[in-house]
Amino acid sequence: MNMLAVAIGGAFGAVARYLLGLLIMKRIPNPPFPVAMLLVNVIGSFGLGLFFGLVYGEIPADAYDDTWFLVTGIGFFGAFTTFSTFSVEIVDLITKSYDNKALIYVVITVTGSLLLFFTGVVLGRGF
Repeated sequence: MNMLAVAIGGAFGAVARYLLGLLIMKRIPNPPFPVAMLLVNVIGSFGLGLFFGLVYGEIPADAYDDTWFLVTGIGFFGAFTTFSTFSVEIVDLITKSYDNKALIYVVITVTGSLLLFFTGVVLGRGF
């Protein structure tokens, strides 16, 4: 049953990532670095933080036993955000000698994701 919960959430998360990525790429056709995945990852981090704040008020130790966490945390947000695509894009920028763009992308993605996750948790606790 747990795997089904993760699969259902993951299916929705993957489709949401794909659709949001397409929308962003249409609005920003020639970005200086991979803006679509940057936005998807920081939005996903904020969403996961908000989920934790709203549902649990913290990051629970026993989350893996909770169906909502399996569907939403691991399934949806796990499939919505993507570290593997982020890694491919960083390597691509570096191999094309866009070292500064790669560094900016890494710093903004990692810092933004952490800050927005924390912000989501704090905001979620306030509701």
